[in-house]
Amino acid sequence: MTVATPNVQPRINWPTAVFMVLIHALTLLALIPGNTTWGAVGIALALHWITGCLGITLGWHRLIAHRSFQVPKWLEYFFVICGSLACQHGPIEWVGLHRHHHRFSDQEADHHNSGRGFWWSHMGWIFHEVPSQAEVYRFTRDISSDPVYQFCNRYFLPMQLPLAIGLYLMGGWPFVVWGIFVRLVVVYHCTWLVNSATHKFGYRSHETDDASTNCWWVAVLTYGEGWHNNHHAFQHSARHGLQWWEIDLTWMHIRLLKALGLASKIKLASDA
Repeated sequence: MTVATPNVQPRINWPTAVFMVLIHALTLLALIPGNTTWGAVGIALALHWITGCLGITLGWHRLIAHRSFQVPKWLEYFFVICGSLACQHGPIEWVGLHRHHHRFSDQEADHHNSGRGFWWSHMGWIFHEVPSQAEVYRFTRDISSDPVYQFCNRYFLPMQLPLAIGLYLMGGWPFVVWGIFVRLVVVYHCTWLVNSATHKFGYRSHETDDASTNCWWVAVLTYGEGWHNNHHAFQHSARHGLQWWEIDLTWMHIRLLKALGLASKIKLASDA
């Protein structure tokens, strides 16, 4: 296992840093009396599943970044839109950086290299300029010319506005506070735990050239993404939980899609 630590501290990415501080601060609105209702919490959980599971985990990660299975194009675009509502930049940027991460996992070129510490791999890197962004299009030639991907990559932030308006019409400010601000921050940290906690805590089932681990509690929070050492050993497997006790909710979604005739050409670790 090789984990290298870079010597150069990249410059602060001020627009992203300000946005992250602001969006975290806005979650405090949930503490104001009247801004927390059971309905608002419920809508946040539903959107956590739609944007975090269907969007990021199933869609952007397993379907698009690794092409672990195939679905009809209309359904792929649906997952692309769900992921865009997670506001983790656009799909081209996200997929490109993720593929770059796998190419240089825990090496100096890895933008969230866990060798730089838990804080850096969790969210510290987000506050800085990412040199690997210059290579995004080299890693995304299969999607970078698609107009739907281009639209979502350009307008992922404004896409929050119609969602916020819809939430306000449904349940007023509590739905906006929980459905936008709280939900975004929770989904952010769940995603970031895959970069940080699953390179530090847990067990290793496979020898890989990085520090990836299988961490059960991250798997619970991320619909099965916590079985990260399994994933790094078999990057193109649609199933990350390889043992019977490694519960993988995203894999269950993929099996449901297959049963409905919507998922095909599913790749598994056994194929490798």
